[in-house]
Amino acid sequence: MVAELRHIFQVNHVVYHSVNSLGEPYALATYGQEWAEYYESEELYRVDPVVLGAFQRFHPYDWKSLDWEKKPARRFFQEAQDGGVGNQGVSVPVRGPHGEFALFSVSHTCSDEVWTRFLAAHMPNFLLIGHYIHASIRALEFPGVEGNYVVLSPRETDALRLLGAGLNRGRAAEQLKISEHTLRVYIESARSKLNASNTTHAVAKAMAQGLINI
Repeated sequence: MVAELRHIFQVNHVVYHSVNSLGEPYALATYGQEWAEYYESEELYRVDPVVLGAFQRFHPYDWKSLDWEKKPARRFFQEAQDGGVGNQGVSVPVRGPHGEFALFSVSHTCSDEVWTRFLAAHMPNFLLIGHYIHASIRALEFPGVEGNYVVLSPRETDALRLLGAGLNRGRAAEQLKISEHTLRVYIESARSKLNASNTTHAVAKAMAQGLINI
């Protein structure tokens, strides 16, 4: 699966790793065996800003927004480059209703300008793919769990569509000509209907079910 995504998007690597409700790790990655074994044997997840950043974020984040100033992080960055990870990356954190946690990441080697255009073109896809993979893995842990058909109101649909397109809550409310408080009501209502753990999850589920189109 991740190997196909790597080919489709023409990037260095695609990675999905998660911790299920029992604390057990699971991973799908296109990394080479040498780097994967080194990462695990040296327990680099303890200093990896991408992993550490996931615990502080609920929305997708560009790796450039992370703290790379500390010496262990700088050393890790150089080792990752030597391992072929790439100088650019983005991660989509996923938190599920049963306590499971996952991270879907894409990395590449290119200039900042090329990367910015790449994210603008594909970020909605990564959001959807990350949650789709997680839902598939979750189905293995909780067999027989099926989603219900959801109907969103026009305002709930508009709110999720604008947030999914990258607008912050202030700009989304302004475009809809409503207050931010009213916008929050629509978002929380949509999240409840979709059984989503956060707004990003709600956007992804709405996309997956064809309720919104970004």
